[in-house]
Amino acid sequence: MFVDQVKFKVKAGKGGDGMVGFRREKYVPNGGPSGGDGGHGGNVVFKVDTGMSTLMDFKYKKQFKAENGGNGANKKMTGASAPDLVVSVPDGTTIYNSETGEPIADLTKSNDEVVIAKGGRGGRGNVHFATPKNSTPEIAENGEPGQEMEIELQLRLLADVGLVGFPSAGKSTLLSAITSSKPKVAQYHFTTIVPNLGIVRNHDGNDFVIADLPGLIEGASKGVGLGFEFLRHIQRTRVILHVVDMSGIEGRDPYDDYQKINHELANFDESLLKRPQIIVASKMDMPDAKANLQLFKQELSDHNDHVASEIVPISSVTHTGLKELIRETSQALDKAPKFPIMGAEEAKENKEVIYRADEDEKPFTLTKDEDGTWVLSGDKIERVIQMANTEHEQGVLRLARKLRGMGVDQALRDAGAKNGDLVSILDFTFSYVE
Repeated sequence: MFVDQVKFKVKAGKGGDGMVGFRREKYVPNGGPSGGDGGHGGNVVFKVDTGMSTLMDFKYKKQFKAENGGNGANKKMTGASAPDLVVSVPDGTTIYNSETGEPIADLTKSNDEVVIAKGGRGGRGNVHFATPKNSTPEIAENGEPGQEMEIELQLRLLADVGLVGFPSAGKSTLLSAITSSKPKVAQYHFTTIVPNLGIVRNHDGNDFVIADLPGLIEGASKGVGLGFEFLRHIQRTRVILHVVDMSGIEGRDPYDDYQKINHELANFDESLLKRPQIIVASKMDMPDAKANLQLFKQELSDHNDHVASEIVPISSVTHTGLKELIRETSQALDKAPKFPIMGAEEAKENKEVIYRADEDEKPFTLTKDEDGTWVLSGDKIERVIQMANTEHEQGVLRLARKLRGMGVDQALRDAGAKNGDLVSILDFTFSYVE
């Protein structure tokens, strides 16, 4: 089963908790604090596996979660860091942030990899909080939460050449004639329901990969028919072979078909019409094909249509014109640059992590529930709470100082909070005192 688009959640591992510990050995006088740090949580890493050709493995799995780091131990021992969770994807996979729609990374080469969600750092043990005034601190940090987000994977086939055209224009027959690929060929529309790939062996040694995409129809770029699901595959191709049926056996106008397909390509991505395009006049073995081709050329001339660079008449049944088509395509590839996907070139440069909080992000927002409880929310303040160790009195006092420093006390005062009012952050609740 060919799957080329999936959504799921990724969650990096939480850092291990720091420890509150003290040295109490018989022959170690004044041992002092010795609580170790927590280990680092595991990252979620996506890496290209050239043996994969579909996103089927992700179809029924809705979350990928890395392991948490180990907790710190006594004698200043650091907890074990969790291994990264490496998720294999096919080459040609583009990763998007589902919430914003922005590209995160574009993985197109063997062993390409990117950190998608970064694991939380381990919490510090109490050994880090010793001061001359407090030589026995009962303060430690919990591990930092790992990043989590919902992402979308889109697979775009890595082909040099793409075949486009209306259903039953002869694309699959052409693919089978010039490659070793054996796509399904039949006398009805939408024979091809998944993209097919083939390798064209050129006598000059300039072999290239060609993709046969499901037939497009009018409105494909707006979700009509099968085209919307597979138009994205044409974005990586460097040369487009526009297959136009010249037989006229279905009463269709070849020039009208040609215009409609180009219109759908432009609606989906305007840069597609800037790529080298060769018109493949197919089914030239049929009786009316030559006359239709002459009329087609006249229409192109009358409308001053120069989207395509060449017209190559062929017959996949008799193999007429196939050598010339391969030669023209190879020459076009020699001159054609690589065309990046819109937005993906910037994503390629971002090889570390995707998710970064806005630097101007407010540390918290304050609302009031129906029962009168003040509710604090926001990534920054929630992270402070999650990393606070409230099992010890000194840890609670340290948390209170951090909240005051973030402006929580002033915000509650300005909002009209009174002594004894409840304040909630996640599952942590305390009473407000002026």
